[in-house]
Amino acid sequence: MNIADILTPHDVICSLVVGSKKQALQELAKHASNITNVPTREIFNTLLQRERLGSTGIGNSIAIPHAKLEGINKIHGVFARLAKPIDFDSADDQQVDLLFLLIVPIGAGADHLKALTRITTLLRNLVLIKKLRATDDSASIYSLLAEHHTTSNAA
Repeated sequence: MNIADILTPHDVICSLVVGSKKQALQELAKHASNITNVPTREIFNTLLQRERLGSTGIGNSIAIPHAKLEGINKIHGVFARLAKPIDFDSADDQQVDLLFLLIVPIGAGADHLKALTRITTLLRNLVLIKKLRATDDSASIYSLLAEHHTTSNAA
């Protein structure tokens, strides 16, 4: 799975200003609504339902909130680096500053798992994470994500 299949340069937010997990999910849902034409409220409510099952904070100050939605026909992503870390109820109790939102069609099944696995693997690369945190613009963040995908698949 190629990151460019689910994420575009316009879907990277460099310095999202939020003060809470709920506010972060609202902002990500708003952005995802513009991509998918699914109402913001529907995306937000689905994300909240998923978070009630357990935090999508994966550790190392990273979260991968995700939701299955009716009315879309492909997987979409939104990447955000927060201006300031927030509490995300992560298992390691670290505040989160990097989020990768994944929105998938209801029937995505194996593709959903492949995308989630790809993103998790990508965001566990400590060298990449350090670069993402040090980069000052959305285009450069997108390039790092896309470049890492290309180089890691070539190996």
